[in-house]
Amino acid sequence: MGSAIARQLKNNYEVLAYDKDNAKLKGFDGVRAVDSLPGLLKEADIVILAVKPQDFPAILPVIRADAGNKLFVSIAAGISTPYIESVLGRVRVVRVMPNMPAKIGEGMTCLAQGKFASLEDIDTAENLFDYLGETMIVEEDMMDQATAVSGSGPAYVCFFLESEGVGAADVPEDKKNAFLADFQKAALGLGFDKESASLLTKTTFNGTVAFLKREKISPAELRKQVTSKGGTTEAALAILSKGGSLTEAVKAAARRAEELSKGGS
Repeated sequence: MGSAIARQLKNNYEVLAYDKDNAKLKGFDGVRAVDSLPGLLKEADIVILAVKPQDFPAILPVIRADAGNKLFVSIAAGISTPYIESVLGRVRVVRVMPNMPAKIGEGMTCLAQGKFASLEDIDTAENLFDYLGETMIVEEDMMDQATAVSGSGPAYVCFFLESEGVGAADVPEDKKNAFLADFQKAALGLGFDKESASLLTKTTFNGTVAFLKREKISPAELRKQVTSKGGTTEAALAILSKGGSLTEAVKAAARRAEELSKGGS
């Protein structure tokens, strides 16, 4: 996801990147590689933390010395803004949850403002992720629910397409509408209002279909790509595979997101 963000932003911003595996940055046109994390921190005004959740305990102490007055944007699932603030101190943090279609600019990204971030900071982060698709601001205590709906959502769309035996290019309108009605009901059941539930579910559906068409992969293949062992998506698919409803599946994903979250709200 980090490389996808860089690709979408590089034509409008100067993008610097650091990866402990420098080979990953070779041949990345339009992005300037730096040799170290401290080196990146000295130059960047906005730092996007596109790292795995399990890497945060090791990375945050390194960042702390050079955090300064930078804006930190975290895309790590399950890592709350209070947790990041507990290690870095009074830093400006925005947490975001993009989904897979963001890689082609058709994503659904939810953003939550940290305690020390300003309204200008959340606007800045939202403007960045507008390049990756639709955005929506939520409270920190709704991020697990956002993960369950739009974060894991592409897998639900794929499961639906597989179950109906239809491809992304020829989804019958009546079946699509029935699925979206169920999906919106599931989002409402997690506490989203009608407008937010509609945006989350429709954008996730349309983005997933667009991704399947663009990448020319099957729903089964994409479903496997977005399903991590022990994660929120796996928890939801376990319910669906047993004949459970989408509402039950999404609730299972939200419970798993809460179990996996670090730092609370």
